[in-house]
Amino acid sequence: MFQEMKPTELNENVFDLIGKQWLLVTAAKPDGTCNTMTASWGGLGVMWGKNVAFLVIRPQRYTKEFIDSSETLSISVLPDGYKKQYGYLGSVSGRDEDKIAKTGLTVVKDGETPYFEEARLSMICRKLFAQPYDPEAFLDKQVDADCYPQKDYHTLYICEIEKVLVKEQ
Repeated sequence: MFQEMKPTELNENVFDLIGKQWLLVTAAKPDGTCNTMTASWGGLGVMWGKNVAFLVIRPQRYTKEFIDSSETLSISVLPDGYKKQYGYLGSVSGRDEDKIAKTGLTVVKDGETPYFEEARLSMICRKLFAQPYDPEAFLDKQVDADCYPQKDYHTLYICEIEKVLVKEQ
């Protein structure tokens, strides 16, 4: 069972949450199929007077098709003990198999937005902005060289956090 809280009530170290615990970014296509991917880059903050999540997705990621075809997405954080599932979901493509089923995770929905029953925290988000990274915009050219040797630049998504769902203890 989940309890809803406001984004402003979230009391997490975002550097630990995103960089060490990791996230699952999940979206559904209009036909109801969904896909997820592991993310360890991004941010939470305020933009345009809204509480937002900043997500970056590479063009070759299958989940990007789902994100691009939906108005909403979820960001879920699994409890301790799920690193194996995170690793699998981040390294296997949903194009090739039903990777969610293989991890044993259970998809549930808030309206049309999929998230995971096993999550300790899920943020239901609405996309506000999407823009591919422009290589000319890198002021530190070493970041471009180190992170984009194949020139597969991320798309930046800014999403309003409409709802935070926390697993009741």
